[in-house]
Amino acid sequence: MLEYKGLMELKDVFFFGLTEPKVNELKLYFSRSKMSDTPERLIIDKKEFGDSYSINADKNSPIIQIDFQSYIAYSVRNESFTVWDDYEEFEGMIFRVYKKSRYLDFVSVGTFATEDFPGPFKHYGISCLDHIVDIVTISEPVVTEVKR
Repeated sequence: MLEYKGLMELKDVFFFGLTEPKVNELKLYFSRSKMSDTPERLIIDKKEFGDSYSINADKNSPIIQIDFQSYIAYSVRNESFTVWDDYEEFEGMIFRVYKKSRYLDFVSVGTFATEDFPGPFKHYGISCLDHIVDIVTISEPVVTEVKR
């Protein structure tokens, strides 16, 4: 079994989806990525930018499964509609643990969750290629790798 902290230095992952196997229990699925060895010409609006290399799901690596026994809130956003925010403070690269975030602020205003009830909670964020996943929870994530 892996630890979430062990994922915090990974780069470029894809979000493959989520399930709620029981009420308020969450399973998330991610794939490592691999850069193509074959260059492709990058052309935008008839302007050429030279060679580029696509980033694709690594079909040879296992799926990363992250389980949360419970959650206060979660969301999935289209990565194309997000911007960098210097207000936020976190550890990690793609897999993050936030100390301060707009999502924590949203949960504080939009729910009655506090440090007293249901208890101390954290914001875990995964900044994937194409998606941003946010989870606020009192439970520690359980990370496993599963065969494709």
